[in-house]
Amino acid sequence: MKCFGKPEDLLGIMLWLLDESYSRFVTGITVPIDGGFMAYSGV
Repeated sequence: MKCFGKPEDLLGIMLWLLDESYSRFVTGITVPIDGGFMAYSGV
């Protein structure tokens, strides 16, 4: 995305995790919030 993330970029995942109707079946995962860095950096 050619930019560094800002704190407000975390709001979407935070709201998703806090809303039990959307995330109640999610357990034991790591959610990368990196703007696509891992997809394009060869990691």
